Amino acid sequence: MKLATLNTTDRDGRLVVVNRELTKAKPVPDIADTLQNALDDWARIEPKLQRVYLALNENDGDYITFNPCQAAAPLPRAYQWLDGSAYLSHVERVRKARGADLTDNLRYDPLMYQGASDALLGACDPIEVANESWGIDFEAEVGVITDDVHYGVSIHEAAFHIKLIVLINDISLRNLIPDELAKGFGFVNGKPASAFSPVAVTPDELGMAWHDFKLHLPLTVHWNGRLFGHADAGSDMQFNFAQLIAHAAKSRKLSAGTIIGSGTVSNYDLSKGYSCIVEQRVVEIIETGAAVTEFMRFGDNVRIEMLDEQGHSVFGAIQQEVKPCR
Repeated sequence: MKLATLNTTDRDGRLVVVNRELTKAKPVPDIADTLQNALDDWARIEPKLQRVYLALNENDGDYITFNPCQAAAPLPRAYQWLDGSAYLSHVERVRKARGADLTDNLRYDPLMYQGASDALLGACDPIEVANESWGIDFEAEVGVITDDVHYGVSIHEAAFHIKLIVLINDISLRNLIPDELAKGFGFVNGKPASAFSPVAVTPDELGMAWHDFKLHLPLTVHWNGRLFGHADAGSDMQFNFAQLIAHAAKSRKLSAGTIIGSGTVSNYDLSKGYSCIVEQRVVEIIETGAAVTEFMRFGDNVRIEMLDEQGHSVFGAIQQEVKPCR
């Protein structure tokens, strides 16, 4: 099943069911007004949404044309947004570039930070930044959305709380991050609002591409129309989403509508390219001693998309342009 949220005058938008080809949508106010409403009562509401999805794919009933650029983030505002760093190839390269080794604890204890989730971006919303010198970077990721997760959930139990999968552009302002981290208290200014794919997808829709609680498909990134990366999201993922959920719930419960990201998708195979600019820069530092690739400028654009084995877009594309803040 595929779900989206259309922009309206209401901050939480309007929930619609979207067909498999991402061309048609069906509003479902009689079932749930918003995706958050659906997640709050998922066990009861999900079967009703599935019936609408089946009918929509069979051209049964009324529908509207689906325009991905009229969609908000599936959850325009979320109770919680937590981002991991599950790909150790990325972590190792970043640390190696600054002369640090990967510590053993990072192989079994994932990195995770809590981001801002009060105003999440739709797939076509611009990346608005006040200053180009802040080091504007994209980060292509996979994420999951949960229902209610109890305190101290086990990894096995956590897997059953994965209700939806999304793509994410976890935008970073790289030149603001070092000073923040030096304070020893995490990100704020270096992590503006993240953007999300037009649709969220249930695990069953992914077929064999979803196993071991990872999504085994290439995540394609184009920067200014040029292929920048096509890393496989399932390969080299040290911590799967069940493990990330269990880590997040170690000392607190997670409310329905919690979003958990994978961190920048990365492969040890450099021929797969990169999912963020900083990773190419650190490889340049490792290989030549200096970074050559510059960060994004005003007018630059990025496209993040995942195609299935038949070449069909699974989530729709995140396609954003960098613009000065209004």
